[in-house]
Amino acid sequence: MSIPDTPRQKMINLMYIVLMALLALNVSSDVLNGFSLVDESLSRTTGNATEQNETIYKGLSDANLLNPEKIGPWFDKAKQVKLLSDSLYNYVEQLKVRIVHHADGKEGNVSHIVNKEDLEAASYIMLAPGTGAGKTLFRQINSYRDTILTLIDDPVQQHIIRNNLTTEIPKSEGSTGKNWQEYMFENTPVAAAVTLLTKLQSDVRYAEGEVLHLLTQNTDVQDVRVNRLQAYIIPASQHVVRGGTYRAQIILAAVDSTQRPAIFIGGERQPDSADGWYETVCNRTGEFTLDGYLELTQHNGEILRRDFSQKYTVVEPSATVSATLMNVLYAGYDNPVSISVPGVPAGGVQASIVNGNGTLKRIAGGAYIVHPTVVGKDAVIKVTATTDGQARSMGEYTYRVRQLPDPSPFIEYTEDGTPKRYRGGRGLSKAVLMNTPGIVAAIDDGLLNINFRVLGFETVFFDNMGNAVPEVSQSSSFSDRQKDMFRRLSRGKRFYISRVRAIGPDGVERLLPASLEVIVN
Repeated sequence: MSIPDTPRQKMINLMYIVLMALLALNVSSDVLNGFSLVDESLSRTTGNATEQNETIYKGLSDANLLNPEKIGPWFDKAKQVKLLSDSLYNYVEQLKVRIVHHADGKEGNVSHIVNKEDLEAASYIMLAPGTGAGKTLFRQINSYRDTILTLIDDPVQQHIIRNNLTTEIPKSEGSTGKNWQEYMFENTPVAAAVTLLTKLQSDVRYAEGEVLHLLTQNTDVQDVRVNRLQAYIIPASQHVVRGGTYRAQIILAAVDSTQRPAIFIGGERQPDSADGWYETVCNRTGEFTLDGYLELTQHNGEILRRDFSQKYTVVEPSATVSATLMNVLYAGYDNPVSISVPGVPAGGVQASIVNGNGTLKRIAGGAYIVHPTVVGKDAVIKVTATTDGQARSMGEYTYRVRQLPDPSPFIEYTEDGTPKRYRGGRGLSKAVLMNTPGIVAAIDDGLLNINFRVLGFETVFFDNMGNAVPEVSQSSSFSDRQKDMFRRLSRGKRFYISRVRAIGPDGVERLLPASLEVIVN
């Protein structure tokens, strides 16, 4: 049984017959102008096909970004088809340009051919011994056609593509002894050769489009298909505070919107709910399971049943309060603290200090700042949570309040753009020492990182007789006399920084017991 041609194929075949008829005649240049009309029509068709194919490519690309696991294999095939099609299409375009340039010179334009009746240009470009491109084009068409046909399952489309991209020559008296490239381009006017190549480009875009449409159908990009029905429970939360309410949405995925499934729990049918919500009050703690099934009457009258099972936990009222830095709070300092209640969003949790020792302020979400004021007096944090529209106490949590520990003195400098702190015990370059303005003090033990303001300090040098020579600074900077002593120090000499006075963020001034030994390199 023969397969009918599509309207597009009939139109192209008709133009092709007219083209070959004109080639059989010794036509004038006026008649050859008709080829330009055919070429323009084919070019418009090709442009429309190209635009449509690009739209399909973009749809596949966008779908691949959303679901690469599903779309990825088909998108990879689409990219392969695009690469093959563009390669053949662009090669044919190069041949058209070469033929026109041979006929009209390097300034020749494929869209405005001057020497349309030239019979040598196409023969030279396509059939010249050693350099003719006809044989290469012949091989590329065959390779492209065979590859595309492996991606097409529809026999009708296979027939159309095979005919469009055929390299077989008709059995006629004029074709005897000729190969495909000789039959197509020997003594063919430039206008006719260009039109033949444009038709080939149109056939390439058509074949490309057919494969892309097939790939799109396989990926369901433009369709939503249901392949499984399944019962689901969607709980508002799997953790319920005792006395609270367990809420869950029970649905059947992909159910007919004109019907609602019947819900059975413990063998009893539940009241109909517009959105499938089920509620039960939880008065006991522990782990529980919500078991049941859905029944749906299908269009053929059969009952579809789907079982469901969902575990949930009921817990005692509780909260989680943890100091970000350690298990104590420091007076006069902004202590970061995180507060949360399992199963309750941060916006539903409230906290406060109930014994008057300081303030508590929410920063964002579950992050808070606790600022105690009295050393030695515990800070008591009370936590409440709003569940089911009711505020419930989650407990009170007690923290010891201590004074900030003493900081350590450092010499701070920069090496290769990186800030560093000299803690003693090793050599320090004299050049670095001379370029350092003074000292700093901070709690820097890997857990706390709190800077203090240095109010003054003392340096102790030793002369050649072993006598101590103290020098005092009334700020954090080295005094002129101290820097003058630095200049006199030779390699291997050392001095000490002691009696450092500093004040911390708690406002307490203290005399640091620690001293810093500086060894000059």
